[in-house]
Parts: sequence; structure tokens; C-alpha cells
Amino acid sequence: MKTVIETVLENHLLTFEKSREMLLPDIERGCETAIRILDKGNKILLFGNGGSAADAQHIAAELTGRFHSSSRRGLPAIALTTDSSALTSIGNDFGFEQLFSRQVEALASPGDLLIGISTSGNSGNVVAALEQGGDYCTTIGLSGNGGGAMQQLCDINIVVPSTETPRIQEMHILIGHILCEMIDRHFGK
Repeated sequence: MKTVIETVLENHLLTFEKSREMLLPDIERGCETAIRILDKGNKILLFGNGGSAADAQHIAAELTGRFHSSSRRGLPAIALTTDSSALTSIGNDFGFEQLFSRQVEALASPGDLLIGISTSGNSGNVVAALEQGGDYCTTIGLSGNGGGAMQQLCDINIVVPSTETPRIQEMHILIGHILCEMIDRHFGK
């Protein structure tokens, strides 16, 4: 058991180090972009499947509630993964591929920010939502595995340098926390 734990921790650290070396400029651009969009009064829509759905929900909650700063106002962020009635009706009536694109069509306004999260970069419903809103919203991707289809669709695609889903997810939530930290510092003045 100890060997497995040590291996997992070592793989995490290796992915972290590679991410730190390679992703700093993209993370910084993502933070600047999110702050600029929120400064203009626009909102952030987040979406993903499985663990990425949980990350979308987590980040949205940090923004509408608080991350560290209790001195900033709540910020407009919506996880498109949390409305069970919308998810089941859209899934039933239009199909799983349109779960998020239909919500983007209904909820996104010009100038908003879409954050799509997919460890493969190829999740069909994430890709469809980025395609839906890409003409009138700014798009940021959190991906891995070389970026997948999201490479061509995102204004900024932060591609974790790994092919291991758990390691990619660990970096995604860290990147999400960095985004929240920078937003807190900006709006908590």
C-alpha cells in the first residue's frame, strides 16, 4: 500500500512541476481574462462532466460566495451542471450532446465567459457548448491529453501536461483555485 501511495504522490508532483513550468502564461491570461469580463459586469458559465462537473460547481460556488475574501461582493458565476430539471429535460428532448449548448444558448450573453472543463478535451457536450457560444463569448478550456478538440475552440485552453485523468483533475481544481484567488484579490479591494 505504501508503494502505491508514494507512486501516486510522486506522479502528482511530476504533473505539478510540469504544469508550473508550462502553464503559467496561460493561467495568467485566464485570470486576466476572467477579471476583465467580471469588471465589465458580465458573468461566467462553467461546465463539464463527472469530476469536471464537480469542479465547475466548486469554482462557481467560490465566486458567488467567497474564496478567501469576505470583503468582496458575490460575483456572477453559474455551473451549468447543477440544474437537474434542465439536465434531464434537455437530455431527454435533445440528447446528452446538447446538455450544455442548450443552456449556453439560453443563458449566455455577449461578452460572457464560458469555461469548459474536460480531461480529454473531447467531451462532446463540452465541445458543443464552446461551439455554441464561441462567436459571442470568450472561451477558456481546462483540458489535458494534448487539448483535444478544445484546442481549436478556446480562446485560451489550459492543457495540463498529462494523460492521467486523476492527475489532470488535480491540476484543474488547483488552476480553478488560482483563478478564484486572483479574482478575490482584484475585487476584495
